[in-house]
Amino acid sequence: MNSAMFFDFTVDSDSATVRVQRQFNAPSQLVWKAWTTAELLDQWWAPRPYQTKSKEMDFRSGGFWLYAMTGPEGDTHWCRADYSNVTPETAYVAVDAFCDESGDNIIRDFGRSTWNVSFDSNGDQTMVNIVISYESAEQMLKFIELGFKEGFTIALTNLDEYFEALGS
Repeated sequence: MNSAMFFDFTVDSDSATVRVQRQFNAPSQLVWKAWTTAELLDQWWAPRPYQTKSKEMDFRSGGFWLYAMTGPEGDTHWCRADYSNVTPETAYVAVDAFCDESGDNIIRDFGRSTWNVSFDSNGDQTMVNIVISYESAEQMLKFIELGFKEGFTIALTNLDEYFEALGS
């Protein structure tokens, strides 16, 4: 990761939210595409050594993304993100959850989280602002204890490497 890129990860137990701000050294059109295109998400979304494999994606309000994160031991975790409020190249909302391979059955033990993601352009750099709202502080803390911050940080670094490989 370029050490000059801004990164902030804030946990607020009172509101059961995690706020993430992350700057990327790439124009907003490219960053938007990396966050909203299955083929590109598959290249960076999972923290290594895990890999993401999209099964289905329909990025639009009312659409969803069904994907698996598979670890080096072959363990597979299915997830579904339901999209709403998509404003092209500006923002979207996704309700995310672990699920079965069909995507029809949400695993309730982990609940669902709502991701409000927005993109602010600043020339050849883009700030991504993420507010993740959980159903409860207990649910949020469960994800934090499972290593969400560390895993998401690795994934965002994967995206830096993708942009660097493009020479952006």
